[in-house]
Amino acid sequence: MAASSFLTGERAVVALFIGWIVFSTPHSLLFESLSLSLLSLLALSVEISVDASSSIPLSHFFNTRPGASSGIFLGAVTLPGLMVSKLVQMSRAVSLNHVGSEELENLQLLYWVTSASCYTVLAYLCFIFYHQSDSKNCVTSRCSLTCIALYFGVCCVSFAVKSHGGWYTAAILLWLFSHGFAAVKLIQNILHTFPACASIGEALLVTVGLVIYFGDMLAGTAAKSHGYFTASKVVSISYGIQRSEVSVIIQGLIIGLLLFPMLFKYVLQILERVGLASSRDSADNHIRRSFVFYISLACVLIIAIPSWMQLVQDFHVHPFLWVLDFVLSEPLKRLSLCIYWLVVIYVSVIRFYNISKSSKIERILLRKYYHLMAVSMFVPALIFQPKFLDLAFGAALAVFLMLEIIRIWRIWPLGQLVHQFMNAFTDHRDTDLLVVSHFSLLLGCALPIWLSSGFNDRPLAPFAGILSLGIGDTMASVVGYKYGVLRWSKTGKKTIEGTAAGITSVLAACSILLPLLATTRYILAQNWFSLLFAVTISGLLEAYTAQLDNAFIPLVFYSLLCL
Repeated sequence: MAASSFLTGERAVVALFIGWIVFSTPHSLLFESLSLSLLSLLALSVEISVDASSSIPLSHFFNTRPGASSGIFLGAVTLPGLMVSKLVQMSRAVSLNHVGSEELENLQLLYWVTSASCYTVLAYLCFIFYHQSDSKNCVTSRCSLTCIALYFGVCCVSFAVKSHGGWYTAAILLWLFSHGFAAVKLIQNILHTFPACASIGEALLVTVGLVIYFGDMLAGTAAKSHGYFTASKVVSISYGIQRSEVSVIIQGLIIGLLLFPMLFKYVLQILERVGLASSRDSADNHIRRSFVFYISLACVLIIAIPSWMQLVQDFHVHPFLWVLDFVLSEPLKRLSLCIYWLVVIYVSVIRFYNISKSSKIERILLRKYYHLMAVSMFVPALIFQPKFLDLAFGAALAVFLMLEIIRIWRIWPLGQLVHQFMNAFTDHRDTDLLVVSHFSLLLGCALPIWLSSGFNDRPLAPFAGILSLGIGDTMASVVGYKYGVLRWSKTGKKTIEGTAAGITSVLAACSILLPLLATTRYILAQNWFSLLFAVTISGLLEAYTAQLDNAFIPLVFYSLLCL
């Protein structure tokens, strides 16, 4: 196969992204840098093997999203690369005595959890591919096995050097393996429960993110309650760092709502067994099931989730009363901001929904207006009320999760109405089974802000999602659609003019934003060459990737801004 078929635009951009991170890593993070390099080689090897296979492709085995490449390379390195970038930033904080060394140790363990989860999933994909494929590629097979063996050796040496006993290393390796095993089971469940809804790379990104989030919750709970597991000392040391009330509330809400569908399904099965519910699709049974849904949801939101919050955090009142007190602690600013958000959302949604029903405007352009709406909503709040914006993002994500659960289960009386409304703004990446566009936009803006809590010496890092999606992606789409002539590839729709407009607009926004931030709490420490590189890489990734750009571009941009 020709070399050009191996070195695609997306792979070249991702390789530059990883290369810049590895180049920026200090010697104190040698093991993390080596493991990230090995992970990148393994992911690239697996992607090349999958895409070059002439027999039954791996994507057919998993029934992935039509029209998308496997995305394994990008999906496997995004979160580990982000964690190494955060480690570089945290190393600067430790050297300046802004944070303690325990913060760095905590982040290092999170990195190894992230990379181990990715490695285990990649090893599973290797096994599936070589088991299904008739033509075995010896070169890529040897490369994959070598990377896996070297990674395991680097991981063992890293913890053996830092620890004071073999039991600690064994406990850490067991902890990492448990995350890897959970990641394999979860990606299987996601790809089979939601067929044709995501590529392998997108599913891998979501899987590893959820495993990290759930593992952090379990470890934090064990550390707080002095758990009874073998690795309790390990997690109590590494996860015993004080958390904010806002982060605990967001984590409880999100994880509780993600687990709620399984609880609801289990409750329905119990009711069917005792004869209080039926599986028949009748109107009475549908209403009865909806009633059970709302009762179960209320119990989870009012009793179960707050109970966990009070277990891991010392709330002196009910967590929801704490939220009310938090909002009213600065009533003029925060209530005014809430009113502003409601007005913007109401006017925008009503106007764009009517336009989508009566106009011939391309849906992709109509959806970009919501990106601009995100800029107008989030930039003022991020500058003047960042803590309140953290909580607001968590509340918005919880509302989106509840609405999506109601839409999927067609819960009366809102299910069908929500489904009809969402269909007005979907694109080719959404299906009737799962609508992901609004989640990706919200999380794309929220994650850089959440990740910037605590020490942050890069003033533009929290704005990574807003800048890349709200401004860069929007300008690239509008200019490319109206004026684009030169295409990046013969088969793609992305144009050079659109990419140039996106990169230029983000740089212009940064030049306006930096002086504004200088008048607030931020201390400017942004290198313009690094900023230009970060903006260019994120712009090129938007041009070349066939993955869900709202999910990947903000994380890549944020990672580069942290260096």
